[in-house]
Amino acid sequence: MATKVLIVDDSTFFRKRLKEIVESDPTMQVIGEAKDGKEGVALTSQLRPDVITMDVEMPVMDGITAVKEIMSKCPTPIMMFSSLTLEGADATFRALEAGAVDFMPKNFDDIAHRRQDAIKNLINSIKAVSRSRVRGFRPQAAAIPASRPTTATASRTTFSSTSTTGTASRFGTTSSLRTASTPAAPASSTMARKPIGSGSAPAPTQGSAMGQYNEINAMLAANPGTPAGALKFTFGDHKSETTTFRKSGKNHSIVAIGSSTGGPIALQQIIPKLPKLNVPVVIIQHMPASFTATFASRLDAISQLHVVEAKDGDMLEPGNCFIAPGGKQMIFEKVGVKTRIRIIDDTGRVTYNPCVDVSFASLSKTYGGKVLAMILTGMGSDGCEGCSILKKKGAVVWAQNEESCVVYGMPQAIVNAGITDLVLPLNDIATSIVKELG
Repeated sequence: MATKVLIVDDSTFFRKRLKEIVESDPTMQVIGEAKDGKEGVALTSQLRPDVITMDVEMPVMDGITAVKEIMSKCPTPIMMFSSLTLEGADATFRALEAGAVDFMPKNFDDIAHRRQDAIKNLINSIKAVSRSRVRGFRPQAAAIPASRPTTATASRTTFSSTSTTGTASRFGTTSSLRTASTPAAPASSTMARKPIGSGSAPAPTQGSAMGQYNEINAMLAANPGTPAGALKFTFGDHKSETTTFRKSGKNHSIVAIGSSTGGPIALQQIIPKLPKLNVPVVIIQHMPASFTATFASRLDAISQLHVVEAKDGDMLEPGNCFIAPGGKQMIFEKVGVKTRIRIIDDTGRVTYNPCVDVSFASLSKTYGGKVLAMILTGMGSDGCEGCSILKKKGAVVWAQNEESCVVYGMPQAIVNAGITDLVLPLNDIATSIVKELG
């Protein structure tokens, strides 16, 4: 059966183009359109779609209110469309907190000019959201979406020496944040915090960073890869085997987390529950460039850890959490006994910006086996190659279990590859981190 899509947007042009794009895929069908949130809530109860695309800003009833009503009356997977502004980013995270599964930037230019990479990303994302887990909603049994290849060759991160995609990602071509009035910072974020700086280390140079980036790409390309079975994704009633926490007994110098679809809410169930750790934390979350600073600010306001969007030259310090900036790659370099973050523009070699594989492979060069790495909910298999490299160095690798994932793609890849030490429910991860670090 075709995936039934409901489009909720106040723009007639956007609804028309989105319908054309959705129905260009023979496995999807638009069963209704609504021009505001109130109509969207009513049509959801009436039509029972498999997935809803929802604008954030609409008259009569905005997208956030509509998400809350839908999730209370007729839970359905929802993908938000948001403007690339600070206000748009903040509203998007509120929509996710209300129950939406995922989001994409609302880029009229991509839609109007029928950019094929953006259209493909859009279709794949809608499919993934339609298969996601939300409270009270059971995904229909269906064929594997096109965004989840079934062979190792097709699904492995592609590395090449020639730039072909620029900074394209699952969110489409990244673009800079449009200036808009900055919303007031949460009260708790105005508390005095120890500033994160480059200390007395020599000033970083982009040349040295690109040299390391080339080495990392060569390392990933040379990695033997993962077993073919690691990238065969399953749906329906399949259950992963959740394991009971047991301390590894290894020493860790850093905690590294990779996530994608469903990640922002999952991270809000982990980071705020952590005390001020005696090691730094790094997060690689697939997210547009204009959203990571807002996400970091929101996490910082509710966490004991100091959470920031990583900047080039930042030194990793215990008790601090660094989120890789959207649209760029985050790697690491040793400076004496300390480690410095390097933020660089991708040259089109990898699919995701930021990329979990790239950052994790870089951590393996810097920390060897002293990494506590984990992969959370997300579409695709980013992180599988990086975790494989870390595992060979002796690092500890965890995966979020299937039952608590919004999309069981990235964690399933490392579980099937046989490189996980533990498979844990989302609610147990924060306490397990504390126990593991002792």
